[in-house]
Amino acid sequence: MTEIDPSSSAQSAGLSQRYGIGTDRHRLEPGEGLILAGVQIPCELRAVAHSDGDAVLHAVADAILGAAGGTDIGDLFADDDPQWKDLDSSIIVERACQWSAAQGWKPVQVDVVIHLERPKLAEHRDAMKAALARQLSIPVDCVGLKAKTGEGLGPVGEGLAIDTMAVVQLQRAGEK
Repeated sequence: MTEIDPSSSAQSAGLSQRYGIGTDRHRLEPGEGLILAGVQIPCELRAVAHSDGDAVLHAVADAILGAAGGTDIGDLFADDDPQWKDLDSSIIVERACQWSAAQGWKPVQVDVVIHLERPKLAEHRDAMKAALARQLSIPVDCVGLKAKTGEGLGPVGEGLAIDTMAVVQLQRAGEK
């Protein structure tokens, strides 16, 4: 069996791009609206969460941290720590980007899939894409965002949960 040399990092191997995948899921309950990608979505539901429950930003932050070789947001923002209660999830993404930058990486592209039975998100898509682009300091055309229903199946389809997945591309800082 071949041993892995711990000194053979991505930087020494000359890699200039990395990809990360992040997911997030929250239960839904009656409430005064959802926050997705930093955008207030008016509806009769809310996400059950310790923070503001922004499942999109949570998935994006985890994807950034993973691509840069880090941990997950649960390690950085523990849900049993009162200092993070009702935290604005844009701070989570900001910290993930700062940590990634300290490792020499910056986001250049993100693609998000939101699984949610209701409300329909089509009318909010442009605002969510623009908010993600601002948050990551990337062009809007480098943000993909799709919304899917659960087709009546499982917790998402029954309107009991929201599920998100994000894929982020990082590039070595300073490269084009």
